[in-house]
Amino acid sequence: MGLLRHLRHCNHYTAERFLPLLHGGIRLGLVRRDNADRLRRFPELFRIEGDSVHIVASGDFEALSRAVDDAVEVMVNEGIIPKWRNEFFAVAPGRNARAHFRLDRGAVPFFGTRGEGVHLNGYRRDGGRVLLWIGKRATNKQVAPGKLDNLVAGGIDWSHGIVETLAKEAGEEAAIPGDLIARAVPAGSVSYRMEVPLGLRDDTLYIYDLETPKDFAPHNTDGEITDFALMDAEEVLERVAAGDDFKFNVNLVIIDFALRHGMIRAAGADYADLVTLLRHVPE
Repeated sequence: MGLLRHLRHCNHYTAERFLPLLHGGIRLGLVRRDNADRLRRFPELFRIEGDSVHIVASGDFEALSRAVDDAVEVMVNEGIIPKWRNEFFAVAPGRNARAHFRLDRGAVPFFGTRGEGVHLNGYRRDGGRVLLWIGKRATNKQVAPGKLDNLVAGGIDWSHGIVETLAKEAGEEAAIPGDLIARAVPAGSVSYRMEVPLGLRDDTLYIYDLETPKDFAPHNTDGEITDFALMDAEEVLERVAAGDDFKFNVNLVIIDFALRHGMIRAAGADYADLVTLLRHVPE
């Protein structure tokens, strides 16, 4: 089966099926054509013009956030969009750009706006071996229930930055103390753009590595992870290559870890494609 199929899966997207979502001439998302048709019922907020969806409502960040959320609530009540525990993502054209409004996390794929998350590879060295902490997701999770996961992972909501989110999620998901998570090392990011049943996931994951001490053992505090296991990193990579035990985007984070730690040889047939696709978003 191999590793490359995971990257191809996460970058399966046909541009012609989507229209840009514009506000003030700035692209904020990519709306699938059938979803764009659903927005015609809100003419005071959205206008479909040519091959674009325009946000035409006026007002500041708060006013626009309320207006969009009101439209989302209508579609939630009709079963079109899922509500996501009132978590909100900032809608902006880039990480350091001004946010135009906030959007319920459940509606992000519907509008194809940027999603951001932070993932932590927790590992331990045992002689010449590298061991990875792997979590198992609760069976009631909305996405990938029961699948395997990184030690820590979470979406970056509109009110938190990358480092704040890492510290928050580390405490909630794995009870990692502040002095230990402060030692996490930023290791870059991976990006992907994939069509999903609701629309589009256009995501960037910011990756951190943390070498954990021998006396550390994680335990979950928020009910999102059922248990943790310390697994040989080579065996983890073999499981990624052989099946679909891990949450879809966690596969990418593990492949990236393996590339950076020399577990995938440059002479391998798929090496260049793996490196390229981890950070290339198809247009």
